[in-house]
Amino acid sequence: MLDVLHPKLPRAKSDKPLPSRSPAGCSRRHIVWIGVTNTPTAEWIARQITEAFPWDSAPGYLIRDRDCVFGSVLKQRLRAMGIRDKPIAPRSPWQNGFVERLIGSIRRECLDHIIVFGEEHLRRVLQSYASYYNRTRTHRSLDKGAPVHRPVQRIGALKSRPILGGLHHQ
Repeated sequence: MLDVLHPKLPRAKSDKPLPSRSPAGCSRRHIVWIGVTNTPTAEWIARQITEAFPWDSAPGYLIRDRDCVFGSVLKQRLRAMGIRDKPIAPRSPWQNGFVERLIGSIRRECLDHIIVFGEEHLRRVLQSYASYYNRTRTHRSLDKGAPVHRPVQRIGALKSRPILGGLHHQ
């Protein structure tokens, strides 16, 4: 699934937010790829899809919204990679529920609590959050497990390790 997240950033030169794209794997709610740019284009999104799913690891289909930035270049790239394009109905974000919930989680648990100073900083924060989301954060739908399976530790010392500058702990 693919969608756009528009974080609120301090603006210096323009009033445009820095959109980021995040394909997410549905089976275990795994964040596959985070990309950040100031001006998303169909070419940039097509390149992100190629980088997110190299070789033969592409999914069978891609659920996306009907953003005008998705152009013919992206549709051709999806077709060439063997990915079926499944746009949702106009003004129907509930049809892309996993990604909408992920965007809400990123906003509530991360971006609402920090000030982002630019594209590179946003990229580092989102990559750190993706690592936290995939490896540490518990999900009720996964029986309080993380998307990347980890063994249960029966014995050992409990230590708190700050993540995302102390917003979360492991």
